[in-house]
Amino acid sequence: MASGIFALLDDIAALMDDVAVMGKVAGKKTAGLLGDDLAVNAEKASGFMSSRELPVLWAITKGSFLNKLIILPLAFLLSAFLPSAITVILIIGGLYLAYEGAEKVHEYLFPHLHKKEKPKLEKLSEEEVLSREKEKIKSAILTDFILSVEIIIIALGTVGQEPLLTQILVVTLIAIVATVGVYGIVALIVRMDEFGAKLISLNEEENSFSDKIGRFLVSALPKVIKSLSVIGTIALLLVSGGIFVHNLEFFHGLFESIPGIIVEFLTGLVVGFVVFALIKIGIKMWKKFKS
Repeated sequence: MASGIFALLDDIAALMDDVAVMGKVAGKKTAGLLGDDLAVNAEKASGFMSSRELPVLWAITKGSFLNKLIILPLAFLLSAFLPSAITVILIIGGLYLAYEGAEKVHEYLFPHLHKKEKPKLEKLSEEEVLSREKEKIKSAILTDFILSVEIIIIALGTVGQEPLLTQILVVTLIAIVATVGVYGIVALIVRMDEFGAKLISLNEEENSFSDKIGRFLVSALPKVIKSLSVIGTIALLLVSGGIFVHNLEFFHGLFESIPGIIVEFLTGLVVGFVVFALIKIGIKMWKKFKS
């Protein structure tokens, strides 16, 4: 009896060790997406009244957990009964990520010219304000769903050869850590300017140490969000390129003399612009067909 208990404990310890090791691998693979996830959600959660920022963020976080509850069982079923579908979904997700990254690069190189319009003041009732808030929350949750699918599938792809229980534990761990980590950092980011304003008003002295820190935090918020967007774009191209390089036999051993990170970035960039060009051509052809 005692030997059976010790054998069980040994099996559990071995399983936890496998989960820890594979969790690190999966975490590295999905970390690239978190930069984009962080930038997107920081942007989505900002722009509200100060008193509504945290309630809105909490609503989005709950939606994110619900997204994971929907996606995880479907991903595990595919892994158990149709594992080849994981690679197909990975490639499709890679094409989407590459396109999104290329679109952001294109927008940076060739920014659209928008006419500057004076902001219009609107008198909205409380119901209308809450209605618009709900619409923004729904949009943020939808974006989170797409990013969650990508994170979970990429994490699952890294442990696809492991036993099903290990897959479930590792991918679930990644999903929870991603949600808590991303939205925890977003909460700190969107409240950065509020905390800075409190430091400025902490005392009546002019140009005190707290004033300097406060002004720095207030001015740093838009720069932090912008820098996250740049990091997220690079991450999108790296992750997408990595998906193609590691899952398509065509790339195996093709650029052995070039560092892997450069190959993955350039692959993501080239594929992204090819997809971007095809979509633009398709849109133009569709418009001509309709007219």
